[in-house]
Amino acid sequence: MPEGPAPVDWQGNALDCAACRYRDLLDRGQCGQGWACAHDRYAKRIERFFLLNPDHADECLSHPYFETRMNAARVASVFRLARLLTDQDAGVRAMAILRLPRRHAERKIKDPDRRVRIAVAHRLPLDRLLPMCSDEDSYVRSIVARRAESGMLPVMIPDEDPEIRRIVARRIGERWLDRFRNDPDPLVRREAALRRPSLFVGDADLRVRHVAAEEGSAEDAQALLNDPEDIIRETAALRLQQLKEGV
Repeated sequence: MPEGPAPVDWQGNALDCAACRYRDLLDRGQCGQGWACAHDRYAKRIERFFLLNPDHADECLSHPYFETRMNAARVASVFRLARLLTDQDAGVRAMAILRLPRRHAERKIKDPDRRVRIAVAHRLPLDRLLPMCSDEDSYVRSIVARRAESGMLPVMIPDEDPEIRRIVARRIGERWLDRFRNDPDPLVRREAALRRPSLFVGDADLRVRHVAAEEGSAEDAQALLNDPEDIIRETAALRLQQLKEGV
């Protein structure tokens, strides 16, 4: 039973299995209209064709339809993929980056399409990620923040995206956490407080002080027993009791 849209080729014309160069695969049940076809317009059917017939992927890397080239690149010989780094379609370039050896990723750090740079951020060796710390796309930077070695993260402390600063606060060396005390986003400060509560005992935000009361030392908890918020005082008192009992 065909799935998805009606089976037509990438230009919207009717498919002609009798004239197809893969006619023998049809006879063997390895392709068919409506479920697996290299010439279909529907990406899922193209993908299924190459999963069933990976030996034919190399010969389709120059196909005029980008979906065919991209799905062929998923399973084609890696030795055939370098030329796809300059393909006109970003999805094809990204697929090549994901499959080629990591050294090739550095060539596409400045690719104009974010999909390619996302692939690059996933593939670059850790010691080569520094140029991408300032990528214009926040999702690319978030990948870098999650992958980069902690020694590279200080350059991302002032990132404009609070979610990225939260990632940095979770991973950066502890000696840098004081740099987050004046962060404008309380959830970023809260992330830093989870690691160094004493720095945030006097924070203006209840959520941040609550972390300090819940995770801090006896000295931190003692300082918060006079907090103006009931929940903070209660949490600080409970923390002191836990520390006293060795819980």
